[in-house]
Amino acid sequence: MALRIGVDIGGTNLRVGVVEDVRLIYEKRTHADFATLCRTNPPEIAWQSIIQITAHALQDALTAYPQVKSVGIGFPGFIDPLTGRISQSPNLPGLRDVDLAQDLSSVIGHSVVVENDALAAAYGEYCLNEDAPDNLIYIGLGTGVGGGLIHAGKPFPGQHGVAMEVGHLIVEHNGRLCGCGNRGCMEKYASATGLSLSYRAATGHDLDTGRIAELAISGDEHAIAAYNLAGTSLAQALAHILKVVDVGQVVIGGGMSQAWPLMQDAFNQRLQADLIPVLRDKIAIKISNSGDQAGIIGAALLSGDRSGI
Repeated sequence: MALRIGVDIGGTNLRVGVVEDVRLIYEKRTHADFATLCRTNPPEIAWQSIIQITAHALQDALTAYPQVKSVGIGFPGFIDPLTGRISQSPNLPGLRDVDLAQDLSSVIGHSVVVENDALAAAYGEYCLNEDAPDNLIYIGLGTGVGGGLIHAGKPFPGQHGVAMEVGHLIVEHNGRLCGCGNRGCMEKYASATGLSLSYRAATGHDLDTGRIAELAISGDEHAIAAYNLAGTSLAQALAHILKVVDVGQVVIGGGMSQAWPLMQDAFNQRLQADLIPVLRDKIAIKISNSGDQAGIIGAALLSGDRSGI
């Protein structure tokens, strides 16, 4: 069975894994704050740093497993399905029309395939679960909120590579400014970033999601309200998606999903209220148990499918 590398690039972390079939046999995690890098440097400098940091993380895996056939990258941004170029990355400001596949391939000397990180995770969830339906939605709650659609067993990127950009559905008229350029996008309320913004708006304090979760568990009303708003915003957006994309299962993953019990009640109440009646009680909401491996595995498998190697 061919070995393939999958890379999951987030706003603050870089994960590299070697995949055999659907099994992760090697994994390395690196703290890589690409979001801050892009905010504090000119785009050209930030981009070259991203290439070098990613290449360096890949070299260790390639040295340990020289028989690797292809490399797949899950990247947080709008990926043109025809060219593979990154049109824009709302959470990595300044990056526009860059070619990660070509630029990284020239450094590491291997074929590289790039796909949206949430779509790669959706494919990973589909391949990891033998009982997964052929049509499912994946929503990743992390620094931002991403989404992926598996249709008839295949990843569906859309005509322009922005299918299932669920984080950018507007849930609050003239709300918080989003990196995509619009206001009131769901990810500014339901992501880790959004949760911290909600807590800061109520208290004036900047806290990370781990601390806010601790406060919510201990009964802090502002922390509880922040999680309730996250759950409500997510459900509001998802209810509209399900009216358009009729699937039976939604998988929710990403770092924020670890605190699902804190937002579950608000989510369920809003989802039931906003769904059209014919869909109520017919949608299976599943919290991912892949341990953040789905993005790596999905990217690796897509590299094999797309490269033909």
